[in-house]
Amino acid sequence: MVDAFSILGAMGLVLIIVGIALKSRKRRDILYIFGGTLLEIYSIYIGDIIFIVLQFIFTVVAVYDFIRIKKK
Repeated sequence: MVDAFSILGAMGLVLIIVGIALKSRKRRDILYIFGGTLLEIYSIYIGDIIFIVLQFIFTVVAVYDFIRIKKK
């Protein structure tokens, strides 16, 4: 049986994959932020410290890039 956290993780993965395919950096970063956040929640749920740190850094970089692009 699939639990809610697995569904969140899968949704995060799909958002990041869609973001990779987009040409617009601003929209891509938004998808990265939401996808990374969902995968961060899943990482915390499964308790994998390496994945937790990876997703945290990925999401922070996406937020930084989004803010930097928005200021231009």
